Amino acid sequence: MLTIDQCRQMAITHNQSLQAGRAATQAALYTQRSYRANFLPDFSLSGTGLYSNSDGTLTVEGGMLPTYAPDASGSLLTDGGYAYFPGMNLDYEVGAIYSGGIQLEQPIYMGGKLRAAYSMAKIGRLAAEASEEMTEVDVIVRTDEAYAQAVRARQLQQVATTYVALLDELMRVVQSAYDKGLKSKNDVLKVQVKQNEAQLQLCRAENAVRLSCMNLCHVVGMPLTSEIEVTDQLPSIDDGQTVALDISSRPEYALLQHQVDIARQQVKLDRSEMLPQIGLMGSYSYLYGFEIGDRKLFDKASFAVMLNVSIPLYHFGGRSNKLRAAKAKLRETQLQQQDQNEQMMLQLAQAINNLHEARVEQELAANSLLQAEENMRVSRRQYEVGLETLSDHLEAQSLYQEAYATRIEADFNLFVNHTLLLQAAGLLTVNNE
Repeated sequence: MLTIDQCRQMAITHNQSLQAGRAATQAALYTQRSYRANFLPDFSLSGTGLYSNSDGTLTVEGGMLPTYAPDASGSLLTDGGYAYFPGMNLDYEVGAIYSGGIQLEQPIYMGGKLRAAYSMAKIGRLAAEASEEMTEVDVIVRTDEAYAQAVRARQLQQVATTYVALLDELMRVVQSAYDKGLKSKNDVLKVQVKQNEAQLQLCRAENAVRLSCMNLCHVVGMPLTSEIEVTDQLPSIDDGQTVALDISSRPEYALLQHQVDIARQQVKLDRSEMLPQIGLMGSYSYLYGFEIGDRKLFDKASFAVMLNVSIPLYHFGGRSNKLRAAKAKLRETQLQQQDQNEQMMLQLAQAINNLHEARVEQELAANSLLQAEENMRVSRRQYEVGLETLSDHLEAQSLYQEAYATRIEADFNLFVNHTLLLQAAGLLTVNNE
């Protein structure tokens, strides 16, 4: 026999929308970690290779070159003499050239872009968690309603079965009296009409039980044809529980706040494009190749550091208008948050009123059931001693059956409205009873 807590756990485990929400939360977490890495240095290893069969000769012509001598101050001055330079021919060949090295890139100041992007990713993860919680709450509400419908259908079936048994017993008494000539045929027909109505109600109740169980199987992720059993009574609720007009615990409230925070960070992100950006890059590389005169021109490692500063000057209003658009979007999001919060406050107030009305309805239905039960008991005694007609006795039984069904509906409405109130107040969890 399934309890409501078991149904909630099964529904949360098998619900595909909730599984998709968990995947979205996981993706948001990895996105946050990805943006956090932008604060740290970026190392990269690179290598390049080139081969060419190009070759040739570099000729330097000879001739008479002037000679120099230092004067008293140490400066070099021509001394009027010349020296012969025989000239030279340098053969070169490109051949194979390759290089390799490691680079480091470190942003120093990007106008707040990195911090704003990381904050947006972090808030996006929190928003994904709030959205997942919203989906979980919706699943719990649907599960509670489906479970309550199954219990109600089972109870109405019991009421219909009891009513049929009452009429069958009455039919046995009336038929016996008719066989002895104490009752007319009309009395037998009246009871038969009521029996037919009761059988139709029982058939509808049995169909309702099947459909409600199939619906519950669908919600909890079981095959629709599974044979399940639910309890005969709905779980009890805390009649003394009071709920304040506070929506801050609702996941919708947190999600709206996260949307505003993301819009605020978008403003900072767009503003960063108007601020200076400073970056540092360092490299250590090795270059080898290019032969000149039977010697390699490049065959050594080197280290280099570069500091880059970029200051935006003018972009014909492109960046400033983008910033204005982000500020307008922030204002729009804030207004939407205020509107949605007010709607949630109204929803909570309505849920409190609905639960109060459901409690009153249940109390009245319970009193009506006691009165109908007493009325049927009195009617039976009076009918047995001949002080009441059969029609009045049948009416008393019908009123009792209707009062019993009304009590079941009142219990159902009270339970469902209690669940909706917990949802509206942000207090609904898996283990709520």
